[in-house]
Amino acid sequence: MTLVKKGSRYLDVDGVTYRWRLRGRPTYSQGNVWGPLRFAVELAEQPGATLVVTTNQPHPSNWMGAPARPVLPSHVARAVRTALAEGWQPASPGKPFPLDQSEGFTVPGTRRLGRAAGED
Repeated sequence: MTLVKKGSRYLDVDGVTYRWRLRGRPTYSQGNVWGPLRFAVELAEQPGATLVVTTNQPHPSNWMGAPARPVLPSHVARAVRTALAEGWQPASPGKPFPLDQSEGFTVPGTRRLGRAAGED
């Protein structure tokens, strides 16, 4: 799986150039803030396995008006370093490498599990 070039951005992380992309329009789930924002990263020159990062925030273009922060190059660089430490091999062909950083993501209007009815 390679990234679509349109809308992708280049980023240098520790002397290696990567290309990353955030989907411009949210998926249906992301638009309704049922699911978190994701972005993808691959090597710029010789793409191999794609890194797919699941964040803990809603898509900036969600339809519900949920507050969202932009994905900054520093966030992408941090995710790349984490994925490399966890075994992502960006030059090797293969399945996408998932990096789940969604801890703390909650769907607006839901309560945390484990609370008794009537407790707020």
